[in-house]
Amino acid sequence: MKRLIAPAVAAAMAASTPLAMAYPDKAITVVVPTAAGGGNDAMARTIAQKLGPLLGQTIIVDNRAGANGAIASEFVARAPADGHTLMFGYIATHAMNPALQKLRYDPVNDFAPIGLVGYSPTLMVANATVPVKDVKDLVAQLKAKPDKYAYASAGNGTAPHYAAELFKLSAGVVMLGAPYKGSAPAVTDTISGQTQFMFPSLFTALPHVKAGKLRALAVAGPKRSALLPDVPTLKEAGVEGVEVQQWYGFFAPAKTPKPIIDQLNKALNQVLADKDIVKRIEDHGADVETSTPEQFGALVKSEIAKWKGVVQRARLTAD
Repeated sequence: MKRLIAPAVAAAMAASTPLAMAYPDKAITVVVPTAAGGGNDAMARTIAQKLGPLLGQTIIVDNRAGANGAIASEFVARAPADGHTLMFGYIATHAMNPALQKLRYDPVNDFAPIGLVGYSPTLMVANATVPVKDVKDLVAQLKAKPDKYAYASAGNGTAPHYAAELFKLSAGVVMLGAPYKGSAPAVTDTISGQTQFMFPSLFTALPHVKAGKLRALAVAGPKRSALLPDVPTLKEAGVEGVEVQQWYGFFAPAKTPKPIIDQLNKALNQVLADKDIVKRIEDHGADVETSTPEQFGALVKSEIAKWKGVVQRARLTAD
């Protein structure tokens, strides 16, 4: 009888422990801080298609664009810490925007890092019909006539904003900026000619460059892209100091139990080991790179410090 009672008591005690509950036990929502149709959205949906079946639950992608990612970030920061609400965060939400201004969420204390997804260099693109030969020509035109052209960004505090402002600072030119609620509407207006230039991620820009809707002028990164081998870096084009490497990853609300974080990290890394997923992401211009939750958390902290330095040097403001 004792041998029967002991396992029964142990099982009852385990069942009463929150961490022993089956996870996930309902649909998981992945909040994307940008509008549908942009590069971040495409990457999040690509991963979600494989992540859902691995976790045994439906994954709902919830686009909450606005306030340069702050709306989505605040929502996830205040969500229940049970692993059923996650965020597809990136360099803007967890490093650049927090480095630029005081926000109603803390990118470190309000989140539990799950894992890195990868990186994508920033690409300088132009409207296909703008009368500019190359970067050197653009700089000459802007010096002759300041504010002749306007650039689009995914919002102040985003990578396209930082890259454009660093370009202006390094090249010694003036160019008007037009902030949008995400990269998708910014790209749309650059294609239509409402704005003439933009610094989106290669992941976002590449399909439009291939279709001839945008013209690639330079890579705002340390090296050329294998997908656009004829496009020089900005340094090669004569403008130094503009290297903006965008990164992406998954976060959960702070205090999400570590076993759940570890389970999500394991599943995410399994998805990112899938050759089909890797190819789909790399074909769009991003390099897949995985991490542990701890490594991803360390990256976030180092990036915040880095971009705070850029804000001070370039005298950037949120306005």
